[in-house]
Amino acid sequence: MIDALRSLLAATIVVAAAPIVVALVPGRIPQVVALILGGVAIGPSCLGVGDPAAVALFANLGLGFLFLLAGYELEPSLMRDREGRLAIASWVVSALAAIVIVGALAHVGIVRAFVPVAIGLTTTALGTLLPMLREHGMHDGPLGRNVLAAGAVGEMGPVLAIAILLGHHGSLVEVAGVAAVAAVAFVLSVVPRLVRGTVLGRIVADRAHDTSQTTLRLTLLLLVLLLLLSAEFGLDVVLGAFFAGMVLRRADVADVTTLEHKLDAVGYGFFIPVFFVSSGMGLHVQSIAEAPGRLLVCFILLCAVRGLPALVLYRHTLPLVRRVQLALLSATALPLLVALSEVGLANGSMLPENAAALVGAGVLSVAVFPMVAIRLEPRARQAPAATHD
Repeated sequence: MIDALRSLLAATIVVAAAPIVVALVPGRIPQVVALILGGVAIGPSCLGVGDPAAVALFANLGLGFLFLLAGYELEPSLMRDREGRLAIASWVVSALAAIVIVGALAHVGIVRAFVPVAIGLTTTALGTLLPMLREHGMHDGPLGRNVLAAGAVGEMGPVLAIAILLGHHGSLVEVAGVAAVAAVAFVLSVVPRLVRGTVLGRIVADRAHDTSQTTLRLTLLLLVLLLLLSAEFGLDVVLGAFFAGMVLRRADVADVTTLEHKLDAVGYGFFIPVFFVSSGMGLHVQSIAEAPGRLLVCFILLCAVRGLPALVLYRHTLPLVRRVQLALLSATALPLLVALSEVGLANGSMLPENAAALVGAGVLSVAVFPMVAIRLEPRARQAPAATHD
């Protein structure tokens, strides 16, 4: 208990210090980078005052909040529009490219965990990108809509692939599990409409802003319930979190803006930063230092496999500068890379050095790609809009 509290204290110090450090360091590095580097500093690879296993529950809740907020941001109608169709086409191209490239690497013996690495190269860290895009006013307009669609597909596609291909049971069982969780999520999305106007509905609405905080507590109940349900079916818990966000968006909440502020406060105030600190704590720095070439290869593959399709497929939708921004943001990945590495290490299919390189490449992508995209924003605002077909 005392050791766990020491680790939690060390992580909390990093969480509290990160925004101050970011404000003092020239160049405005993303806060996520400061959190991850702080985690590396306190983790077993450096100072050794923090144990990622001791804060695993808080980190998993932070991961859940990331995907809940990402699922909440997704507008179902967006996936039926041009942005959604392009996002799906781009992800399919990325998946095919990943299969070919990782298959070749596996054939020559460089990669052993074909499926986890291939899935990892198709991911997009939408939950990680959202606060950065909001902070710099880039979440609205054509770029914001396309990033949201690409990010949603870049999270949902890999999550489904993880559930089906890397589950504990056969593929048909995993598909049935996904369907069951989706069905439960759909039923839960109808409940708020059923209780509206009833005694229960009035109690929830009347006590949403006092010490009872009913809507926030029910949201947390929804999140934990779907996380547990996904785990019980042998699925990755991020699937349940993503469904929870989609359910929350469909819910009939009287004061949506206030609830969003509360979720941001709870999620971004503590749990999500702890997840990134924990990711840094678990990073095997020694493996990366011994074979930095592996990290560089993974970093380049992330950019090529996930980013390059956007430069081609969006040529009639976005001007060149916007396409470069979209490519960089689409190639930003981390949360799912951590999950995939854990799966690969747990079942012995992934070499430790490859797991460290994959996660390290994700950390580097979060540090570099959004920063470059943000720096391109003034130039992008001056670029003429692209014409549609």
